[in-house]
Amino acid sequence: MAYPVIDILKKITMVLMMDNIQNGILESNPRFARFMIFSIHSLDDLKNCLQEFFKLVDGENIVVGIGQSLVESLNGKVNGLRTFTPITMPGLDIPATPAALWCWLRGDDNGELFHQSRLIESLLSPGFTLDSCIESFQFDRNRDLSGYEDGTENPTGEDAITAAIVSNQGPGLDGSSFVAVQQWVHDFDTFEMMETEEQDDIIGRHIADNDEFDEAPESAHVKRSAQESFEPEAFMLRHSMPWAQGTKGGLMFVAFGHSFNAFEAVMNRMAGKDDGIQDGLFRFTRPVTGNYFWCPPMQDGVLDLSILDM
Repeated sequence: MAYPVIDILKKITMVLMMDNIQNGILESNPRFARFMIFSIHSLDDLKNCLQEFFKLVDGENIVVGIGQSLVESLNGKVNGLRTFTPITMPGLDIPATPAALWCWLRGDDNGELFHQSRLIESLLSPGFTLDSCIESFQFDRNRDLSGYEDGTENPTGEDAITAAIVSNQGPGLDGSSFVAVQQWVHDFDTFEMMETEEQDDIIGRHIADNDEFDEAPESAHVKRSAQESFEPEAFMLRHSMPWAQGTKGGLMFVAFGHSFNAFEAVMNRMAGKDDGIQDGLFRFTRPVTGNYFWCPPMQDGVLDLSILDM
């Protein structure tokens, strides 16, 4: 079977890009994870501690994202990177909590991740303050703690690369990704007081079989966030994971894209900015953080920070 030249070139481009991607972005979720967020407290020691930390980063077990404040502190510029914009609607506040550096630690042993996070905090301590370290995990084969499956319609294969990875923007950018990160806190008492039918209406799927149903209200999450229903389509690669601390818990929402446009389109519709209809999710869960980061590409097994002159 003959393939059009444009398809052949696309496949070649995809193969070449694979060596330049932080592989953890494209792999399935790990059994355990830690999400670490840092702010800057000393510009004098910034580069030295970053250079020591970056020696640990393999892009697979440790995925790194850089915030706008760190890019500016390094006198760099990343086209497409910006800070998270808060959203305020009647009865709803979606906050922005800008930060300098984000680390996604991935693994099968929570004890190893604990010691790894301690080492990272120590290496970065001359220039950075650890603002949060959230422990996450898989729950019953990729379910949210509400019991509903999460990430059901994630793109796969070449579609995942197209959705999540920057291409045709030149050296230093190709192979990178932009990630939106939010910590959502669930109100389990409120959710558990609802009948199963009411819970299903919030999500737009039956919890028993994960099937969507047409008679769900327009506020159902699957209708608010259906990525193919936007113009242009708003596909992104989601790697959200449950988190828990004591008796509190929720979802660490993580979405990678070749830009932030898809995430912003979906979030604005969920908030009701398009038509005044807010996503049913807000009846029992809210985001308490909002961050944007740029995940640099890899080059010869290390982070490619050439556009930041590092």
